[in-house]
Amino acid sequence: MTEEKKGFFQRIFGRGGALAEPQPAEDEALPPIRSFTPIAAEEPSSGVTTAEQAQAELPAPATAEPETAEPEAAATETAEPVDPAISAEAAGVPDMPAFVFKKDRAARPAEESPPPTETAEEPPAAIEPPRPSLFARPAPPEPAAAPEPPRVSWFQRLKAGLSRSSNAISQGIASVFTKRKLDAETLEEFEDVLIQADLGLPAATAITAAIAKGRFDKEIEGSEVKAILAEEVAKILTPVAKPLVLDPALKPHVILVVGVNGTGKTTTIGKLSAKLRAEGRSVMLAAGDTFRAAAVEQLKIWGERTGAKVISRAIGADAAGLAFDALKEAEAAGTEVLIIDTAGRLQNRAELMAELEKIIRVIKKQDPAAPHTVLMTLDATTGQNALSQVEIFGRTAGVTGLVMTKLDGTARGGILVAIAEKYRLPIHFIGVGEGVDDLEPFEAEDFARAIAGLAG
Repeated sequence: MTEEKKGFFQRIFGRGGALAEPQPAEDEALPPIRSFTPIAAEEPSSGVTTAEQAQAELPAPATAEPETAEPEAAATETAEPVDPAISAEAAGVPDMPAFVFKKDRAARPAEESPPPTETAEEPPAAIEPPRPSLFARPAPPEPAAAPEPPRVSWFQRLKAGLSRSSNAISQGIASVFTKRKLDAETLEEFEDVLIQADLGLPAATAITAAIAKGRFDKEIEGSEVKAILAEEVAKILTPVAKPLVLDPALKPHVILVVGVNGTGKTTTIGKLSAKLRAEGRSVMLAAGDTFRAAAVEQLKIWGERTGAKVISRAIGADAAGLAFDALKEAEAAGTEVLIIDTAGRLQNRAELMAELEKIIRVIKKQDPAAPHTVLMTLDATTGQNALSQVEIFGRTAGVTGLVMTKLDGTARGGILVAIAEKYRLPIHFIGVGEGVDDLEPFEAEDFARAIAGLAG
């Protein structure tokens, strides 16, 4: 090895190649010499030492080209400065050619730097929600699911519908028969109470006579008066409480529905259609109220719900011609029941009642026995005017049966007693609401007990 190379490596690594400590200042004591363990080269799988393998791989020293290395480049390969005063003999490292040492250094794996210390990431600071304004409106609570309303019996609904009449009668009984003996004056006062409840004079007279029988000049309790009232009302209503009977031999059985404006004709037709379809009967509906588009659409909706075919025409079309076409189509299809709607009309309008007569005449041209049933709907809130309606519609259209509708808390249901006592027309159905189940066959006993304020 040339002197130049030896001097270079001694300056960098010391004489023996060990890394040297920096020289202390002259006035400082030298630190003790550290022991040095030479870096062993990786042993190859063949078992040849690193020095021998390097010697075998390299060409002869005579032909090897001298390696030149810049001092700056060599300095970058060292991790720390060396002490030139430390000799190879002191470190216990045998002298070897410089190129072997360099090869050994090349095979030495780079010292792994210690892994970076993992620092736990600090959680993000919680974002404080904005404080609500003092004037901000609080958010409305989420609506809770409404519980399903309990099932109400038919009698309870009927009693609620007759509450106006029954309350008036009950209050009258309490004021007239409280702590006093039964006399003519008492009976006359109670008769006025019954007339004001729309039961009519004949029915009121019959009821007061039944109360006076065997009880005159005696004290009587209010509960006893209510029981007598219910009994007498049932006597009047029982003969007219008849179900609607359809002749199966007639195909179709034609039902014509009439009444004044707003009495619930179209809704009653829809409910009746639902009941007939539930019995397995085939039903056809004729939208004869051609003057009101809403009535036509409402009947179509009922037809879709119940599976009944609906015959309709353009708004303003001739209602009689529509009824004639519907009857022909029902006969051809073998439909069991044909229900014909008509426009609402006031009983005191002669021209409107004449149109109703025309519809009936045209139907009879197709079937002389038709219409087989003429149902008249009565609004329970009408009161005494219902008597006039039944009389005029009965004379014009030949009403065969009644349907009392709209028995709600404002109804004046006592009028049904007066109508039954005067005209003796069958009462087929009674309605207390808009649902299909709110139309039921008329029961005289239930009606009598409800209007008297008694339990079912």
